[in-house]
Amino acid sequence: MDASGGSAPSARDQGRKETVEERADRNWQDLMQEIRVVQTGVQILLGFLLTVAFTPRFVELEQPDRTVYVITVILGSLATGALIGPVSFHRLVSGRRIKPQAVVWASRLTFTGIVLLLATLVSALFLILRVAAGHALVPWLVAGVFAWYVLCWFALPLWARSRHTARQSRGTREAGD
Repeated sequence: MDASGGSAPSARDQGRKETVEERADRNWQDLMQEIRVVQTGVQILLGFLLTVAFTPRFVELEQPDRTVYVITVILGSLATGALIGPVSFHRLVSGRRIKPQAVVWASRLTFTGIVLLLATLVSALFLILRVAAGHALVPWLVAGVFAWYVLCWFALPLWARSRHTARQSRGTREAGD
């Protein structure tokens, strides 16, 4: 599938002898496996966040902490929706022979869910450290964890992708010379 959502094979798919439908099936299975990993964690996190409001200590929170809590719950709810969305999407379009397009939309929802999960985790960490430690270093600690997530989840994969793409381009140019 190309970047525009079309079904032309990309350079990364060359070498695989599969039809557009077979590629869509493989991509769909890969995506569902990835979602299973993330979805469980985000649902547990949201469940935990939803129960916090009913604990005795919640009434002791100051208004800024309650605001951070509300933002965190909303972010967690949005992440959950985005990560469950591909399953619903599949159910509603199944049998319509649009799986390549469904893979594109499900991938977009999944990436959005991962970004929202990142925001939820950072917000929850900020709230927990603020309540537990109340220290001036809390924003710096959270910024460090945020940087770590960005490195692991986005920077490293993008770096690896660019190196692989550059290496592939050099190999193609050299083969054509």
